[in-house]
Amino acid sequence: MSETTSRTAPAAGLRTGTPVEPPHAADERTMLTSWLDQHRATVRRKCQGISPEHAAAAPIPTSPLMTVGGIVSHLRWVEHVWFETTMLGGLDRAPYGPGDWDAEWRIGAERPLAELLDEYDTQCARSREIAARLELGSSARRSRQGEAPVTLRWVLAHLLEETARHNGHLDIVRELVDGTVGE
Repeated sequence: MSETTSRTAPAAGLRTGTPVEPPHAADERTMLTSWLDQHRATVRRKCQGISPEHAAAAPIPTSPLMTVGGIVSHLRWVEHVWFETTMLGGLDRAPYGPGDWDAEWRIGAERPLAELLDEYDTQCARSREIAARLELGSSARRSRQGEAPVTLRWVLAHLLEETARHNGHLDIVRELVDGTVGE
């Protein structure tokens, strides 16, 4: 698989939820971006066929904001913050802040899942474009006070683990609300 193919082919699976198989042997960038794209496509696949009521349901009493829609909304804003805000130094447009640090989770339970998924796909495409323009060792333009800036390599690895972890949450929530069992 060529590097060009590996950078564009996974993106096609995002909007359909089609599984994307990362290459078994490739350079570091291709491996990181391919695995991340596989997990991004898995988000949509895990949401297929869920009813609006079930997408907004919070079945875990100790996690009242953990809904399918909330997870998708959270992942959308995580992509925005790490790529647009942290890596590029752009304005943080995320809905949360000092007044409500959980706003993206609440929004996810209130908005149609199809819209949230489309926004997530659009944000992932934007994140992919940003990553393609930067070197893996590129330092973020914005960092937490007192901390060294992260690199694109770190952001890609972090988003890979964050998206994979939340795919596990989608499995659990989905099974609890409508009985659909994930892989």
